[in-house]
Amino acid sequence: MNDRLSSQEVRRYFPVFVEPELQEAIAELGQLHTIAAGGMLMDYGNFVRMMPLIMSGTVKVSRLGEDGSELFLYFLRPGESCVMTFTCCMADKRSQIRAVAEEDTTILALPKQTLDEWMMRYKSWKNFVMTAYDQRMNEMVQTIDQVAFHQLDERLYDYVVKRASLRPDATIQATHQEIADDLNVSREAISRLLKTLEKRGSIELGRNRIRLLDER
Repeated sequence: MNDRLSSQEVRRYFPVFVEPELQEAIAELGQLHTIAAGGMLMDYGNFVRMMPLIMSGTVKVSRLGEDGSELFLYFLRPGESCVMTFTCCMADKRSQIRAVAEEDTTILALPKQTLDEWMMRYKSWKNFVMTAYDQRMNEMVQTIDQVAFHQLDERLYDYVVKRASLRPDATIQATHQEIADDLNVSREAISRLLKTLEKRGSIELGRNRIRLLDER
């Protein structure tokens, strides 16, 4: 794979960007990177120098709590981006999130120097960023709402549904400990509740594998 896209490929992967000048600018300035499953796109405390556009794969975004525990926030899918990186780029701030590839993932990295100018110049870029802000804010509010007001079994089921929706076979490859870390709870509690969901017929459990059977 080349390290850049053509403007035609930009249109195919990101049809939301409609201005020809913007498509050409993204093709000229964007650089392709492939991150292996488990690889890190960004980490806590690092300065952010680029904004990633997801071309393939899935990225999990988490935040570190004051007590050192990690809380899952949301997933990034193809065609999406993490607008928190946009904020860090514009304000020259250190990252407050961790972004990890759930599977082999390809991104198009856009340099921070152009992002602010594009907000003023290209309507489709501005709409893309503002829509992403709205979507991520809603997801983070849902996460806060679940932590504050929902029972753990509801949080776990919602987590399983979200992760399963990323896979065509509705199957999650993860250990109980990994899920417990994402939800900031004990592994024993997760194992117990997964068994309960299996008895209800909601999921099927295997070795480091969970398949969603129904979505209530």
